[in-house]
Amino acid sequence: MTNSQDDPKLPDSARGVTRDLASRIASAKRERMLEDDRASRDASPEMSGLARGLRIGTEFVAAIMVGAGIGYLIDLGLGTSPWGLLILFGLGFAAGILNVIRAVAEMNAASPPPAGADLGPDGEDEELNDR
Repeated sequence: MTNSQDDPKLPDSARGVTRDLASRIASAKRERMLEDDRASRDASPEMSGLARGLRIGTEFVAAIMVGAGIGYLIDLGLGTSPWGLLILFGLGFAAGILNVIRAVAEMNAASPPPAGADLGPDGEDEELNDR
């Protein structure tokens, strides 16, 4: 394939336009790469809201499904239907709630509150209310 810039059949004005277009494209690509590099440097290592929600939901549902699955297998093996399923479903639900509490506490500890955030009353506020 021949390069249109070197094509002798094109008039000089067309070659100039082609060179100008190629330089503008190269310039736009360089700017785009600089922006991408800057964005990746500035990106926070914290999880996004969607990632947090998916993690919490997945941990909750997984715990319930594991508990219900084990309960179902116990019922099949021992013939205690539906008690194994019901009991282990409840235990899976409780384990899911504990997993969610742990995950949220871990996420809150990993991301400090923004500067100037109102975190509720502190020790000085309580002393003022006691007077």
